[in-house]
Amino acid sequence: MKKDIHPSDYRPVVFQDLSNGQTFLTKSTAKTTETIKLDGVEYPLVKVHISSSTHPFFTGQEKLLDMEGRVDKFKARAEAAAKAREAKKAAASAGQQKAKKERKDETQKLGR
Repeated sequence: MKKDIHPSDYRPVVFQDLSNGQTFLTKSTAKTTETIKLDGVEYPLVKVHISSSTHPFFTGQEKLLDMEGRVDKFKARAEAAAKAREAKKAAASAGQQKAKKERKDETQKLGR
């Protein structure tokens, strides 16, 4: 194993959630100048905006998406795309027929 690849400043650090004041004591190499006294011991303090105590996924406040609504939206988009494709084909077909007629008219004018 390689020597000296692991950080040497791995120490206990307190992470504090700014949303609700919840604190977590864990080990980290996070750099900070702030400190906090926890259980009579002073630790480096890292402030975070969101943690497992306030994240919607962990708190159960996550919005549930209406799967049926998503399917309906998908079907509506697919149907609209199919209609647009058919309209494009019809326009192209009409343009080809018009071009054929113009060539035929031009050929008749030239007497061929």
